Amino acid sequence: MDAANFSVNESLRDGGRVTIRSLKPEDRAAFVEAARQTSSQSIYRRFFAPRRNFTEGETSFFVNIDFVKHVALIAVVAADGGDRIVGGGRYIVGQPGEAELAFMVVDQYQGKGIGAAVLRHLIVIAGHGGLRELSADVLADNRSMLKVFERSGFQIGPNREPGTKHFTFQL
Repeated sequence: MDAANFSVNESLRDGGRVTIRSLKPEDRAAFVEAARQTSSQSIYRRFFAPRRNFTEGETSFFVNIDFVKHVALIAVVAADGGDRIVGGGRYIVGQPGEAELAFMVVDQYQGKGIGAAVLRHLIVIAGHGGLRELSADVLADNRSMLKVFERSGFQIGPNREPGTKHFTFQL
C-alpha cells in the first residue's frame, strides 16, 4: 500500500461525500485555513492546551510527512469551486511497532463520521506499515472522540494524565 498517494471516497452519515487522502506539502495553505475554521474548544481537545496559531516550524511538521514514521490523512470536500480540508488524522511512530494517533475535524463537519472514516483508513495503513499497536489519549469530556475509539474496537487502558482516557488497538 502506497500511503503517500492514498485516496478514497467515502459517504458520510448525512449523505455527503468526502475524499480521504494523504496530506501533501502543497496542502499547506488549506491546512492552515482548516485550523482557522476550527473552534478554540476543538483545538484544545486536539492539543490539550489552548492555542490559536501555529509557528512556521509547527506547520511544516504537520504538512511535511514521510509516510513511514509519520502518516497523515485529510478529509476533503468540494466547496466554493475547489477542495476544502474539513478534518484529518495522523499517527506518529514513537517506539518500533507503536504509534500514537491524533484527529481534528472542523466544527461544522463534526458528527458526520469523518473521524471514524479517517481512523479506519489509518488502521489499515498502519497494519500494512508493520505496526503492532496504535494508541491515543482523549480528553474525558470529548464524548464524540471517545465514542469513535470505543466503536472502533480500541481498549481503554490506564490513563497517562488526569482528565484523559488512554486507548490502545492491537493490529
